[in-house]
Amino acid sequence: MHAKSQQLRSIGLAVINTEMRAIADLRDRINENFVSACQYLLKCESHIIVIGMGKSGHIGGKLAATLASTGSPAFFVHPGEASHGDLGMITAGDVILALSNSGETSELLTILPLIKRLGVPLITVSGNPNSTLAKSANAYLDVSVYQEACPLGLTPTSSTTATLVMGDALAIALLEARGFTADNFALFHPCGNLGRRLLLRVSDIMHTGNDIPQVSQDASISKALIEMTDKGLGMTAIMDNNDTITGIFTDGDLRRVLEKMVNIHTTKLVGYMTKNCKIGHTEMLAVEAVKLMQRHTINALLIVNNEKQLVGAINMHDLLRTGIV
Repeated sequence: MHAKSQQLRSIGLAVINTEMRAIADLRDRINENFVSACQYLLKCESHIIVIGMGKSGHIGGKLAATLASTGSPAFFVHPGEASHGDLGMITAGDVILALSNSGETSELLTILPLIKRLGVPLITVSGNPNSTLAKSANAYLDVSVYQEACPLGLTPTSSTTATLVMGDALAIALLEARGFTADNFALFHPCGNLGRRLLLRVSDIMHTGNDIPQVSQDASISKALIEMTDKGLGMTAIMDNNDTITGIFTDGDLRRVLEKMVNIHTTKLVGYMTKNCKIGHTEMLAVEAVKLMQRHTINALLIVNNEKQLVGAINMHDLLRTGIV
């Protein structure tokens, strides 16, 4: 390895080690102040308003998004904009979560009297326990660091990492305290992979009406083949005279028929269909359908309603298109 390459690697490792120490030092700050901050946030009747300038503002935006997606309604307000009208977003039922490494950020100090006038709780996350913001807070969280990872000591690095981690600790503590579940998370993330896995049901993607392949149990194999080709699901439901499912005929069943050299135009389905086939329900999650099909090595599924009536059909291609597989 060239000397310059080794130097770059050493610098990178030094940054990581410095920031790891900053995170490790937070362990002792998860104390009564942290508990008090959590209690204020849990009692919040409206929104958690996160404010911060510069790099702290960027961390604040991420923290507000994390809180909002985990059951604690929150949004970020830029303190510079707040003093020019956006302070109207803050209401009596809110809680302010102010991020400032110095605790003396002028834009925050400008609106501090207004926050106090509103009478809303103020939680300060800062690296300076003797700062104006820290002393004005209802709950103060210390994120001071031994040193920044920047060798000049000027660029916020370790301090922003510590603030981010403390914010995550708050968000997850609130998540647990609220009993926030994976289902709740899915409702807030309907377009995400987890949301699809926990919300998407077979009724949302199944083929219905005339698109359901089905033939009478008295039909010939050739008629079943025509129905399968027309509907394109690789199978067809077999129905009796009462419109009850008696079986399924699949591509696999067809291959077995052809191996026996039977006359598909005159041979009835009854002797070659799969009886006691696996059935899905309209309320079944799509991911449950995937597991059922994988467990029994099948590529298609008939779907029934509460009255056991055939109302839909899906195959593995339908499930693949959803992105849950």
